Amino acid sequence: MNPMNLEQARFNMIEQQIRPWDVLDDLVLGVLSATPREQFVPEQYRALAFTDICVPLANEQCMMAPKLEGRLLQSLAIAPGDDILEIGTGSGYLTACLARLGNSVHTIDLFADFTESAQARLAQHQIENVRLETGDAGAGWHSDQRYDVIAVTGSLPLLHRGFHQLMNPGGRMFVIVGQPPIMQALLITRAGEQEWNSESLFETAIPALLNAPRPEAFRF
Repeated sequence: MNPMNLEQARFNMIEQQIRPWDVLDDLVLGVLSATPREQFVPEQYRALAFTDICVPLANEQCMMAPKLEGRLLQSLAIAPGDDILEIGTGSGYLTACLARLGNSVHTIDLFADFTESAQARLAQHQIENVRLETGDAGAGWHSDQRYDVIAVTGSLPLLHRGFHQLMNPGGRMFVIVGQPPIMQALLITRAGEQEWNSESLFETAIPALLNAPRPEAFRF
Protein backbone atom coordinates (compact mmCIF):
# COMPACT_ATOMS: atom_id res chain seq x y z
CA MET A 1 0.00 0.00 0.00
CA ASN A 2 1.54 3.30 -1.03
CA PRO A 3 1.71 6.21 1.47
CA MET A 4 -1.26 8.03 -0.06
CA ASN A 5 -3.50 4.97 0.04
CA LEU A 6 -2.25 4.21 3.56
CA GLU A 7 -3.31 7.58 4.88
CA GLN A 8 -6.64 7.38 3.07
CA ALA A 9 -7.30 3.97 4.68
CA ARG A 10 -6.41 5.41 8.09
CA PHE A 11 -8.73 8.38 7.50
CA ASN A 12 -11.54 6.04 6.43
CA MET A 13 -11.04 3.92 9.55
CA ILE A 14 -11.55 6.98 11.73
CA GLU A 15 -14.41 8.55 9.78
CA GLN A 16 -16.34 5.47 8.62
CA GLN A 17 -15.84 3.03 11.51
CA ILE A 18 -14.74 4.70 14.72
CA ARG A 19 -16.52 8.05 14.69
CA PRO A 20 -19.90 6.55 13.65
CA TRP A 21 -19.61 4.26 16.69
CA ASP A 22 -19.96 7.38 18.86
CA VAL A 23 -16.25 7.83 19.49
CA LEU A 24 -16.18 11.62 19.37
CA ASP A 25 -13.39 12.52 21.80
CA ASP A 26 -10.85 14.47 19.76
CA LEU A 27 -7.95 13.36 21.96
CA VAL A 28 -8.82 9.68 21.50
CA LEU A 29 -9.36 10.11 17.76
CA GLY A 30 -6.05 11.92 17.49
CA VAL A 31 -4.15 9.13 19.26
CA LEU A 32 -5.81 6.43 17.13
CA SER A 33 -4.92 8.36 14.00
CA ALA A 34 -1.33 9.11 15.04
CA THR A 35 -0.46 5.57 16.21
CA PRO A 36 0.47 3.53 13.10
CA ARG A 37 -1.83 0.52 13.46
CA GLU A 38 -0.39 -1.11 10.34
CA GLN A 39 2.98 -1.46 12.07
CA PHE A 40 1.44 -3.49 14.92
CA VAL A 41 -0.40 -5.94 12.64
CA PRO A 42 1.27 -9.22 11.56
CA GLU A 43 2.87 -8.70 8.16
CA GLN A 44 0.66 -11.23 6.39
CA TYR A 45 -2.44 -9.31 7.55
CA ARG A 46 -1.14 -5.78 7.01
CA ALA A 47 -3.67 -5.13 4.25
CA LEU A 48 -6.39 -5.70 6.88
CA ALA A 49 -4.96 -3.23 9.41
CA PHE A 50 -7.74 -0.66 8.95
CA THR A 51 -10.67 -2.98 8.28
CA ASP A 52 -13.63 -3.47 10.62
CA ILE A 53 -12.53 -6.91 11.83
CA CYS A 54 -10.58 -8.54 14.64
CA VAL A 55 -7.19 -9.08 12.95
CA PRO A 56 -5.71 -12.54 13.70
CA LEU A 57 -2.55 -12.78 15.79
CA ALA A 58 -0.34 -15.72 16.74
CA ASN A 59 -1.41 -18.16 19.50
CA GLU A 60 -4.99 -18.14 18.15
CA GLN A 61 -5.50 -14.62 19.49
CA CYS A 62 -6.70 -11.45 17.74
CA MET A 63 -6.66 -7.66 17.90
CA MET A 64 -9.84 -5.81 18.80
CA ALA A 65 -11.60 -4.15 15.88
CA PRO A 66 -10.67 -0.44 15.58
CA LYS A 67 -14.12 0.84 16.63
CA LEU A 68 -14.02 -1.28 19.79
CA GLU A 69 -10.55 0.04 20.64
CA GLY A 70 -11.94 3.54 20.23
CA ARG A 71 -14.89 2.94 22.53
CA LEU A 72 -12.62 1.37 25.14
CA LEU A 73 -10.26 4.35 25.16
CA GLN A 74 -13.08 6.90 25.23
CA SER A 75 -15.00 5.10 27.99
CA LEU A 76 -11.99 5.09 30.31
CA ALA A 77 -11.59 8.91 30.12
CA ILE A 78 -7.83 8.62 30.59
CA ALA A 79 -6.08 11.66 32.07
CA PRO A 80 -2.38 12.49 31.55
CA GLY A 81 -1.52 11.53 35.15
CA ASP A 82 -3.29 8.14 35.14
CA ASP A 83 -1.43 4.90 35.81
CA ILE A 84 -2.90 2.10 33.71
CA LEU A 85 -3.03 -1.70 33.93
CA GLU A 86 -3.68 -3.54 30.67
CA ILE A 87 -4.66 -7.21 30.76
CA GLY A 88 -3.72 -8.72 27.40
CA THR A 89 -0.91 -6.98 25.53
CA GLY A 90 -1.46 -8.71 22.21
CA SER A 91 0.15 -6.79 19.36
CA GLY A 92 0.93 -3.78 21.56
CA TYR A 93 -1.17 -1.35 19.50
CA LEU A 94 -3.69 -0.61 22.22
CA THR A 95 -0.80 -0.51 24.70
CA ALA A 96 0.75 2.27 22.63
CA CYS A 97 -2.51 4.23 22.56
CA LEU A 98 -2.94 3.86 26.34
CA ALA A 99 0.65 5.00 26.90
CA ARG A 100 0.12 8.12 24.79
CA LEU A 101 -2.99 9.05 26.78
CA GLY A 102 -1.82 8.29 30.34
CA ASN A 103 1.20 8.53 32.61
CA SER A 104 2.30 4.88 32.62
CA VAL A 105 1.13 1.45 31.48
CA HIS A 106 1.77 -1.92 33.13
CA THR A 107 0.72 -4.55 30.59
CA ILE A 108 0.42 -8.32 31.16
CA ASP A 109 0.22 -11.09 28.58
CA LEU A 110 0.18 -14.86 28.87
CA PHE A 111 2.45 -15.30 25.84
CA ALA A 112 6.14 -14.38 26.05
CA ASP A 113 6.36 -13.88 22.28
CA PHE A 114 3.67 -11.19 22.49
CA THR A 115 5.53 -9.48 25.32
CA GLU A 116 8.79 -9.52 23.36
CA SER A 117 7.34 -8.36 20.04
CA ALA A 118 5.27 -5.61 21.67
CA GLN A 119 8.34 -4.37 23.55
CA ALA A 120 10.25 -4.12 20.27
CA ARG A 121 7.43 -2.25 18.53
CA LEU A 122 6.99 0.19 21.41
CA ALA A 123 10.72 0.89 21.48
CA GLN A 124 10.66 1.50 17.74
CA HIS A 125 8.12 4.26 18.33
CA GLN A 126 9.96 5.75 21.34
CA ILE A 127 7.21 4.78 23.77
CA GLU A 128 9.06 4.39 27.06
CA ASN A 129 6.38 4.61 29.75
CA VAL A 130 5.33 0.95 29.48
CA ARG A 131 6.33 -1.97 31.72
CA LEU A 132 5.70 -5.33 30.08
CA GLU A 133 5.29 -8.58 31.97
CA THR A 134 4.48 -12.16 31.00
CA GLY A 135 1.98 -13.93 33.24
CA ASP A 136 -1.45 -15.53 33.55
CA ALA A 137 -4.05 -12.92 34.52
CA GLY A 138 -7.13 -14.83 33.39
CA ALA A 139 -8.42 -15.17 36.95
CA GLY A 140 -7.01 -11.86 38.20
CA TRP A 141 -3.68 -10.30 39.02
CA HIS A 142 -1.81 -9.76 42.29
CA SER A 143 0.05 -6.48 42.68
CA ASP A 144 0.97 -4.09 45.46
CA GLN A 145 0.29 -1.22 43.07
CA ARG A 146 -3.10 0.30 42.45
CA TYR A 147 -4.15 1.82 39.15
CA ASP A 148 -6.38 4.63 37.95
CA VAL A 149 -7.41 2.71 34.83
CA ILE A 150 -7.68 -1.00 33.97
CA ALA A 151 -8.27 -2.18 30.40
CA VAL A 152 -9.17 -5.86 29.99
CA THR A 153 -8.74 -6.73 26.31
CA GLY A 154 -10.26 -10.22 26.37
CA SER A 155 -13.74 -11.03 27.58
CA LEU A 156 -14.61 -12.64 30.92
CA PRO A 157 -17.25 -15.40 30.66
CA LEU A 158 -17.93 -14.73 34.34
CA LEU A 159 -17.29 -11.36 35.99
CA HIS A 160 -14.87 -12.12 38.81
CA ARG A 161 -13.29 -9.81 41.38
CA GLY A 162 -9.68 -10.49 40.42
CA PHE A 163 -9.08 -6.90 39.28
CA HIS A 164 -11.45 -4.83 41.40
CA GLN A 165 -9.10 -4.31 44.34
CA LEU A 166 -6.38 -3.01 42.01
CA MET A 167 -8.34 0.17 41.26
CA ASN A 168 -7.68 3.42 43.06
CA PRO A 169 -10.78 5.17 44.45
CA GLY A 170 -12.38 6.77 41.41
CA GLY A 171 -10.56 4.29 39.16
CA ARG A 172 -12.22 2.93 36.04
CA MET A 173 -12.14 -0.53 34.47
CA PHE A 174 -13.34 -1.51 30.99
CA VAL A 175 -14.27 -5.17 30.66
CA ILE A 176 -16.47 -7.26 28.37
CA VAL A 177 -18.51 -9.91 30.19
CA GLY A 178 -20.59 -12.86 29.08
CA GLN A 179 -20.64 -15.62 26.51
CA PRO A 180 -21.38 -15.71 22.75
CA PRO A 181 -23.30 -14.56 20.91
CA ILE A 182 -23.96 -11.48 23.05
CA MET A 183 -21.69 -9.96 25.69
CA GLN A 184 -21.89 -6.69 27.62
CA ALA A 185 -19.16 -4.07 27.67
CA LEU A 186 -19.04 -2.67 31.20
CA LEU A 187 -17.43 0.37 32.77
CA ILE A 188 -16.78 -0.42 36.45
CA THR A 189 -15.87 2.49 38.72
CA ARG A 190 -14.52 2.23 42.26
CA ALA A 191 -16.71 4.47 44.39
CA GLY A 192 -15.18 3.54 47.77
CA GLU A 193 -12.90 1.07 49.49
CA GLN A 194 -15.54 -1.68 49.17
CA GLU A 195 -17.95 -0.13 46.68
CA TRP A 196 -17.98 -0.38 42.90
CA ASN A 197 -20.50 0.90 40.38
CA SER A 198 -21.12 -0.80 37.03
CA GLU A 199 -22.46 0.81 33.85
CA SER A 200 -23.47 -1.22 30.80
CA LEU A 201 -22.10 0.50 27.69
CA PHE A 202 -23.01 -1.64 24.68
CA GLU A 203 -23.29 -5.19 23.37
CA THR A 204 -20.45 -6.90 21.52
CA ALA A 205 -18.56 -10.21 21.41
CA ILE A 206 -14.82 -10.95 21.59
CA PRO A 207 -12.78 -14.04 22.54
CA ALA A 208 -12.35 -14.77 26.23
CA LEU A 209 -9.16 -14.36 28.20
CA LEU A 210 -7.46 -17.72 28.37
CA ASN A 211 -7.88 -19.41 31.76
CA ALA A 212 -10.61 -17.00 32.84
CA PRO A 213 -13.21 -18.60 35.17
CA ARG A 214 -16.37 -19.82 33.50
CA PRO A 215 -19.89 -20.41 34.86
CA GLU A 216 -20.56 -23.96 35.97
CA ALA A 217 -22.30 -25.99 33.26
CA PHE A 218 -25.97 -26.62 33.93
CA ARG A 219 -26.63 -30.17 35.01
CA PHE A 220 -29.94 -31.97 34.73
